[in-house]
Amino acid sequence: MSGRQGGKLKPLKAPKKSQKDEDEEDAAFKAKKKAEQDALKAARDKALKGGAPGGGIKK
Repeated sequence: MSGRQGGKLKPLKAPKKSQKDEDEEDAAFKAKKKAEQDALKAARDKALKGGAPGGGIKK
């Protein structure tokens, strides 16, 4: 038994993920998600600019 082999072993490096080709469905899905995000952002901006009607609770 050699003293150099004791202790934890280093983890092996994971193989690099291959770049997969995008098909039409993937491109359409990404475009749909981007459109949804843009619409949501626009709705948030509009809601922040409008503010609450009436100014809230007054004492």
